[in-house]
Amino acid sequence: MLEKIKALKAEIEQASVSAKEEVEELRIKYISKKGLVGQLFNEFKDVPVEIKKEVGQAINELKEFATNKINELKDNFEAADQGESGIDLTMPGEPLKLGSRHPLSIVKNEMIDIFTRLGFTIAEGPEIEDDWHVFSALNFPPEHPARDMQDTFFIEKDPDVLLRTHTSSVQIRVMEKTQPPIRAIFPGRVFRNEAISARSHCIFHQIEGLYVDENVSFADLKQTLLYFARELFGEKSQIRLRPSYFPFTEPSAEMDVSCSICGGEGCNVCKYTGWLEILGCGMVDPNVLEACNIDSKKYTGFAFGMGIERITMLKYGIKDIRHFFENDVRFLKQFESAN
Repeated sequence: MLEKIKALKAEIEQASVSAKEEVEELRIKYISKKGLVGQLFNEFKDVPVEIKKEVGQAINELKEFATNKINELKDNFEAADQGESGIDLTMPGEPLKLGSRHPLSIVKNEMIDIFTRLGFTIAEGPEIEDDWHVFSALNFPPEHPARDMQDTFFIEKDPDVLLRTHTSSVQIRVMEKTQPPIRAIFPGRVFRNEAISARSHCIFHQIEGLYVDENVSFADLKQTLLYFARELFGEKSQIRLRPSYFPFTEPSAEMDVSCSICGGEGCNVCKYTGWLEILGCGMVDPNVLEACNIDSKKYTGFAFGMGIERITMLKYGIKDIRHFFENDVRFLKQFESAN
């Protein structure tokens, strides 16, 4: 019996395979319930008592040896397969890194959220517009010098068709279809024929707002903009309104906000004035209301408009507007934590 065990061990030791399927065949041949090692256990009952202990130990050692040998052959094939594929299936997967929102989208959504909390709805309109909605309905008479305030992209074949220079055109569309009370904001992309530089671009984004109802006053406008500034730049922010001119509002004003970088003390960002200009605003001109069939004797309203790029540059200290359009991943990665 001991000689049989010794011979079987030598046979297993010399065993070799050339295919993964042959490993399973070896397992069945030697260590399965009906395999050669299993048969030795069946014959063990006939072994003389005086050598039972020695034979039993030899059979157990043979079974352990055969199991290790077959596992070793199996591992060799798995390692070879892994080397061919170049993939270690036991390694944890690499997480897919998600992209971040564009800084303009981050700030736009923040601004929209502030105004929606004040009850403003969102309205959008076409980027390719006609002269009426962009100029005439907004109190820009034909040949009026105010039309030169914005260098416009006109369609050469039809001078009445143009790329909108401001989202005020959406204000007109809303007032044409809706009777007061109207309280809405108008985010969107606009176009002006300007030279591209660190401070200006031919494409940029705006958010304009409009509130028309009975007894709307300039005080309502000021309080709305003060709330907006403190929500966006911090609760200690202050605003100031300077007289200005826009064809579609009267009176009109430019609004400055106290510099959030220096706290109004003066720095190179605010040119040591302590103030940063962020938007234009005013009371809606009665001529604009009448052009949209709204009774200017019954209703009054205010409007405001600001560039999203301008706000974003001030909020994050960005000095070149061109960064927003270059899609440089190194630049965009800086805003992952702001999502």
